[in-house]
Amino acid sequence: MRVELRGVSKGRNGQVLPATTVGFESGRATLVRAETEQRPTVLGLIASGRMRPDTGTVTIDGRAGSGTIRRRIALIDAPAVSDPAPDVTVAGVAAEELVFAGIPSNPVSVARWLDDLALRQLARHPIATVAPAARLRLLTELAILRDGVEGLVLVSPDRHGGDPVEWWTLARDLADRGFAVLVIAGDASAAAIGAAAMLDRLNGPDAADDADDLLLAEGGLA
Repeated sequence: MRVELRGVSKGRNGQVLPATTVGFESGRATLVRAETEQRPTVLGLIASGRMRPDTGTVTIDGRAGSGTIRRRIALIDAPAVSDPAPDVTVAGVAAEELVFAGIPSNPVSVARWLDDLALRQLARHPIATVAPAARLRLLTELAILRDGVEGLVLVSPDRHGGDPVEWWTLARDLADRGFAVLVIAGDASAAAIGAAAMLDRLNGPDAADDADDLLLAEGGLA
């Protein structure tokens, strides 16, 4: 599966989102840069088929179809759209996501799923207090339980702090499992991930793949 955004923008003269071209596909993680408070969420909504752009096109496997994209792409942690309320516990977040996936969400089922994710010790913690890497792992692993989900769009994971390399590694692990992953983050995170990839380049081809994904995305935003 491949999702292509070509010249998509939002707002008058692209004030909300400037013309952006980026693609993401099964088995690969791609990082695209977007700054300001609003742009990452708008780009995430467009990339996941949940908002129509004012200009440009969005296709999946070469065909238009926002409904198909919406069913096959999960939008993860987009501020004020798909992020969990800060005071909801990890167990509460898990229960809600299990409902969306059509899986029993009783306390026993929630405990079992959290055990599988090695996160049961955080069950009573408010989601806002959970470390960024654990938060993202929880949200992504539960999202892919939904029937038909083949890709994920992760919005602004860097707003929670922490080391960008940690959530980028998680995104690449998801891609290695066959999912199409698009991560939308700021310039500082992209620079940190790019620097880490360059330092690791001598360790093998995976680091080069990291750099290729970052370079592909750098041309996306005008």
